[in-house]
Amino acid sequence: IKNFYNKNKLKTKFLVAGGINTLFGLGLFPLVYILFKSYNFHYLIILCISQSICIIFSYMTNKFFVFQTKGNYLNEFFKFSSFYVIYFLLNLFTLPIMVELFKMGPILSQALFSILIIVSSFFWHSKLSFSKN
Repeated sequence: IKNFYNKNKLKTKFLVAGGINTLFGLGLFPLVYILFKSYNFHYLIILCISQSICIIFSYMTNKFFVFQTKGNYLNEFFKFSSFYVIYFLLNLFTLPIMVELFKMGPILSQALFSILIIVSSFFWHSKLSFSKN
C-alpha cells in the first residue's frame, strides 16, 4: 500500500480531497436549501450561495493539502475558480431543466450534476490551476 501511495501520491491526495470536497458540497446544498426554503429563497439563489462557499473550501483543500504550492494565491485562485465559474454557468442552465422539465428534485439534480464536475476537475487543476510550470 505504501509503495502504491508513493507512486500515486498526488492522485491519492486529490481523491481524498475530492471526497471531502464532494461530501462538503453535497451536504452544503441540501443544508442551505432546507435552511432558506422557508424564506422563499429560489433554489438558484441557494445554488449561488452554496457554490461560492464550496469553491473557497475546495481551493483551500487543493492548494494546501493536494498540490501544496507556495504563494501565487490570486493567480491560482483565478485559474481554480474559472473552472468552477464555467461549470457554475452550465449548472445554472441545466439545474432548471432537470427540476422544471424533468421534474427532478433540486437536491437530486444537483447531486447528479456534481458527477460531471468531479470527473473533469483533476485534469484542470493539475494542468492549469496548480501547475508548477
